[in-house]
Amino acid sequence: MNDTPHRYGTLSRLLHWGMAVLIGWQLLKMFDRINDGEHWVGQTLVPWHVSIGALIMLLVIVRLVWAIKQKDNRPRSEPVALVKAGHGLLYLGMLVMPITGVMYLVGKGYGLKVFGMQLIARGDGVEWMASLGSLHSPIAWLLLLLIAGHVGMALLHHFVKKDDTLKRML
Repeated sequence: MNDTPHRYGTLSRLLHWGMAVLIGWQLLKMFDRINDGEHWVGQTLVPWHVSIGALIMLLVIVRLVWAIKQKDNRPRSEPVALVKAGHGLLYLGMLVMPITGVMYLVGKGYGLKVFGMQLIARGDGVEWMASLGSLHSPIAWLLLLLIAGHVGMALLHHFVKKDDTLKRML
């Protein structure tokens, strides 16, 4: 379950790949908008967007706590500032996305309903929250670029550098 200097542990890998699937699911909403019409994505996946976003926020917190706890056990990577910055920005994006999503919903007066439970009632809205919440979509595009860079670097390490970077997380 714990990480080792040679490989990430079961919980780290489960959190990583589980969140990858959930975030991928969330990003499908972007392409539903691009197509500008209702199809299977809009009809089946998008209605879960807010609930999955809340789950991701909870998992990011769990993942951060776990990463701090496992800090001394984890595989060592190149101490490159760009690598640390990239991972930091990914975590920041995963935290900021649900926060801005909630701000948008509450700011617009929609309230917050997660997995069928009304957590924040509908209301008149709060202009400053709606304004900050409007950053949700542009941040999603930035997060998509960060994810593409993350995947690209993992593949570069695996196929070009031929090191064990990707294998440690598989």
